[in-house]
Amino acid sequence: MSTPPSPAHGRLARRLGLRDAIAIGLAAMIGAGVFAVWAPAAQAAGSWLLAGLAIAALVAVANAGSTAQLAVRHPEAGGAYRYGRERLGPWPGFLAGWGFVIGKTASCAAMAITAAAYLVPPAWQKPVAVAAVVVLVGVNVLGVTRTARVASVIVSAVLAVLVVVVAAGVAATAGGGWGAGDAAVVVAPRGVPDAPAAAIAGAYGVLQAAALIFFAFAGYARIATLGEEVREPTRTIPRAIGVAFAIVLVVYAAVGTAALGSLGPAALASSTAPLVDVAGVAGWLWAEPVVRVAAGVAALGSLLALIAGVGRTSLAMARDGELPRPLATVHPRFGVPHVAEITVGAAVVVLVLVADLRGAIGFSSFGVLLYYLVANASALTQPAGERLVPRWLSWFGAIGCVVLVVTLPLPSIVGGVAVFVVGAVIRLIASAVRRRRGARPGSATQ
Repeated sequence: MSTPPSPAHGRLARRLGLRDAIAIGLAAMIGAGVFAVWAPAAQAAGSWLLAGLAIAALVAVANAGSTAQLAVRHPEAGGAYRYGRERLGPWPGFLAGWGFVIGKTASCAAMAITAAAYLVPPAWQKPVAVAAVVVLVGVNVLGVTRTARVASVIVSAVLAVLVVVVAAGVAATAGGGWGAGDAAVVVAPRGVPDAPAAAIAGAYGVLQAAALIFFAFAGYARIATLGEEVREPTRTIPRAIGVAFAIVLVVYAAVGTAALGSLGPAALASSTAPLVDVAGVAGWLWAEPVVRVAAGVAALGSLLALIAGVGRTSLAMARDGELPRPLATVHPRFGVPHVAEITVGAAVVVLVLVADLRGAIGFSSFGVLLYYLVANASALTQPAGERLVPRWLSWFGAIGCVVLVVTLPLPSIVGGVAVFVVGAVIRLIASAVRRRRGARPGSATQ
């Protein structure tokens, strides 16, 4: 069972309504991913890109259902960390939480650098990235309702620009048909001369594309991570997850279709700024700078939601002694885990200053899939009276996570395994130290 917060730490305040929760979920999902995921996904799947999108959506639907079901039963901070710990045991919960905190802290740095890269010249990018982190941590520390308001403004602006991108894609496709790219060229596997090469290699490529696109979908968990701050959680959380996911599914389907239709698979796969190129191929040159700015703003929205999510997961882990106890402190006025959020912000600033992580955080995809594997496994333990979705859907989500994780690029898998091994070693060492010091009964030493 979870460790009750001490009076000094306290509970988070329930201040989020349905629209607030939807806004935060949308900000997490409609981030830089919608502007960037199409090129690597097209490299993997070619003309079958939309099949990869469909598979990612199906797995995401299953995971969203399991997450919503668990959030109703456990409306506390921490998301899959809390669900795994309560229903599967300390180790599964810890691994889900560790992967989320470490992976998403790196993602925060990547989002800050990405936003700055879109918005300012190279010489200004690191100072602007640091400033963005400081400002958005400040927004989060001032209260979760302010987080929701800023997220709502960002999402509205980005959605308006994505409508322009889709319109440009439709215009380009109608004017010149499908783009110049041909269907992906697939090489037959060696040693299997009569094998249907397109079906074999193509299937793997589609699954790899699905894994990449799934990573961009995955922000709906942010709503569950903030579950302790949602009013009427048993009603609000499932509705917020469902509405946010439905909106994002429509947006991704429309944008993916527009990009593939206007550029073609070959040009899309080689693009460094796919949605900017969609505007260009339509002849809408005025829209290109608008799309670039929107990509930067979307990255800031994702960063805002990420800081909030990592802060709440750190809070939950600190309550159980899995992270330093001071991270569980809740601000007496604003009702937020300000120590955790400021600590996350400081770590992100250091990462921004010492490294450019845009190309080095593939392990985040690995961590996200393991996070949802724990969520689905936790949902499978719930009795019929607690179920909002059929049991087979949770099974489908769990199997889908395993299938997608093994199709990730090898560096992502290696990086992900390394992160979890480091976390396990740290936990074992910390547990041994606590046992030697005579840990209090009920502390997290398992």
